[in-house]
Amino acid sequence: MNFELTINPIDKIESDIEIIVISQKNLDHRFVKDRELLEKSGFKSSQDETCLLIEKDRLYVGIDSISSVNMRTAIASAIRTLKSTPYKSIKIASYMNHPKCTAVIRAIVEGFILGAYSFDKYKSEKSELSIENIIISLEDYNEYKLDIEKCAIAMNNGQIVAEATNFTRDIVNTTPEDCYPKIMADIAQTLANQSEMECTILKPKELKKEKMETLLAVARASRHKPRVIHLTHKPKDAKAVVTLVGKGLTYDSGGLSLKPSDFMVTMKSDKSGGSAVLGIMKAVSEMNLPVEVHGFVGAVENMIGGDAYKPDDVLVAKNGKTIEIRNTDAEGRLVLADTLCYAQQEVKADYIFDMATLTGASVVGVGHYTSSIMGNSDKVKDKIIKSAKISGEFATKLDFNRYLKKSLNSEIADICNISNTRYGGAITAGQFLEEFIDDDHKDKWAHIDIAGPAFVEHSWGENPHGASGAGVRLIMRVIEGVAKKQ
Repeated sequence: MNFELTINPIDKIESDIEIIVISQKNLDHRFVKDRELLEKSGFKSSQDETCLLIEKDRLYVGIDSISSVNMRTAIASAIRTLKSTPYKSIKIASYMNHPKCTAVIRAIVEGFILGAYSFDKYKSEKSELSIENIIISLEDYNEYKLDIEKCAIAMNNGQIVAEATNFTRDIVNTTPEDCYPKIMADIAQTLANQSEMECTILKPKELKKEKMETLLAVARASRHKPRVIHLTHKPKDAKAVVTLVGKGLTYDSGGLSLKPSDFMVTMKSDKSGGSAVLGIMKAVSEMNLPVEVHGFVGAVENMIGGDAYKPDDVLVAKNGKTIEIRNTDAEGRLVLADTLCYAQQEVKADYIFDMATLTGASVVGVGHYTSSIMGNSDKVKDKIIKSAKISGEFATKLDFNRYLKKSLNSEIADICNISNTRYGGAITAGQFLEEFIDDDHKDKWAHIDIAGPAFVEHSWGENPHGASGAGVRLIMRVIEGVAKKQ
């Protein structure tokens, strides 16, 4: 898709079809040209509801109110409606709700790109979107004097972040036979080769040297050897340093604590955190933000076999802590433990965020669509929550407490890899990870459990069936905010 901004009035722009947004059910707005037809069709102009008038070459879409969150999902719904049509060009007004805020412009662009996404790698017949050009009018219909340069930046940033989100979706949706640790490392290396990023890949010998024994234990029953990926965006005169750590379980069988067969389906999605880190690094590099960003991915496959690690084993993490294994399906936290330790050894950061499809308990607690945010600093957690709202992602805080932490106590090791209670599993998983955060980063760290939104088997909002690319837009907004405020 090609996007173009123009100051020409919407009526003076030539295109195959016009998208008209109806806010607050207002059919009296001057953009609405087909009130009688809309009323006859039964169109209620509810949020994300569409009405395609083929004979008029106009598509109407409803929106509760003009905001970036509402606009993003409405435009995604609109482009889905047009997927099977032959239209090649679209025109749309800017629908600004503030003279200096360009968030709606960005949301329109993101909505088009995110809503148009489809994953057809394994289909014999590929889906083709005929839409090639989208023209956004900055006509001064609402008495706002818009800064076209700022609008262009918003449009460009929206395109970069949305395409990085789709890039992430592609990785997550790819099957475990086609995307294993080496492939994730190859993707990272390709990103580095196409940009000015640096890329370091740790293979088993280097991992052994780094004493990353918990990660190696999870990986050892798989024919695919593990990798730890380190991508670096290092601009001159960086305003801050941000470290990202992602869980990259390219497939999770549960190990010897084998998952039921129904729960193994969709486990290709267990690499969502690591995939999001790759997507974010792509966007950071393309946007060339003045923030030093380090992306670490622990890429591992958790399988069964004679060499599998076992319940009752005691493993030694990179920081020297011993871990009693009571469930080999609580493997992501073991991979993250060593990767977090390695990341902190390599980089002293102002912020450190880890992302992982870590617990089913998070999905039970907050639902399919919401990420759980944990950590020691309310300031850091609030920064993530605020960025989530701007980006259109859902996130909520889960507070640590000392009573739940006691459920991780082990009689034979420093800590157990699962709690002794079935309740509060998302929080105890976060508290387990806290054990591998050093004193310098205790109040700079947040854990983001994306198990709910990362992979959902139906479309929702601007997200398709399957991978959503959860975390990419959220963290990009955090990093953009850091770049502006430092």
